[in-house]
Amino acid sequence: MQLIDAVFVIAIIIFSAVIHEVMHGVAADRLGDPTARLQGRLTLNPIPHLDPFGSILLPIILALTNSPIFFGWAKPVPYNPYNLRPGRFSEAIVAGAGPAANLAIAILGGIVIRSGAVSGLEPVLFLIVVINVMLFLFNLIPIPPLDGSKVLEGLLPRALSRGYSEWRTRMEYNPFLGMGIVILIIIFLGGAFSTFVYSFAHAIAGM
Repeated sequence: MQLIDAVFVIAIIIFSAVIHEVMHGVAADRLGDPTARLQGRLTLNPIPHLDPFGSILLPIILALTNSPIFFGWAKPVPYNPYNLRPGRFSEAIVAGAGPAANLAIAILGGIVIRSGAVSGLEPVLFLIVVINVMLFLFNLIPIPPLDGSKVLEGLLPRALSRGYSEWRTRMEYNPFLGMGIVILIIIFLGGAFSTFVYSFAHAIAGM
């Protein structure tokens, strides 16, 4: 991958990850927790959200090594679950808001591509679709600290949810273990994951 292409990929990942995190904060704010708003994290300015490794170093490595997978993350937007409006789905809504934002960006990109209104820019828009589909699916992996763990807990029947919640809480005390498991999944299933991402992206974009 050429340097200019790598820079563009990194920029897409950064801004997609920032929107992802901001939407977590927006959802929490709407559900009664102002923590992110009070800490100035409900902004699209990337500076407060940048994580040196997840937002910059990792995307650079992936781009320059021609990885079939592109992902990254921004600093997690803080929220206090005890401030959220009571309800078993509140945390799941906050967690799901980030991946939902990435899916919305991908769908919007697909609509623009299908409209034919930006002839010649289809490859650029398709890259935006691919990266946001990848962030959407990656973050829904149900292993802490990824968002999918809280989404799954909210969707499980109560009998299963309790046991899963206890496991998730234990895993969150050691997030490196959870990310280690996720990285192993990506290493061993990365090819299949990438194929599914591109198939999903092609279906959205109609390409």
